[in-house]
Amino acid sequence: MLKKEKNNMRVEYTRQFQDHLKEAPLKIQIAFSNRLEMFKENQFHPLLNNHVLKGSYDGCHSINITGDWRAVYENVKDQGLISFVMLGTHSQLYK
Repeated sequence: MLKKEKNNMRVEYTRQFQDHLKEAPLKIQIAFSNRLEMFKENQFHPLLNNHVLKGSYDGCHSINITGDWRAVYENVKDQGLISFVMLGTHSQLYK
């Protein structure tokens, strides 16, 4: 699913991310929505702890949703696109 967001940021959610979000507790769904708004305003807001990942997520970035939950995304610079690919707890994502 592709959405044109404010500030001309295009955001996409993979099917896997959408499934993870649907399965997440309601408080995590709400927290993601709030953090996404923050992300759209300032991708590097300190609360997001936006950072590049290595290993199996090499080239992806992670933002904090809560103390333990993370959202992983790819920044497709050539297309001006942010693609959210994974959502889960720290231990679920970084086994």
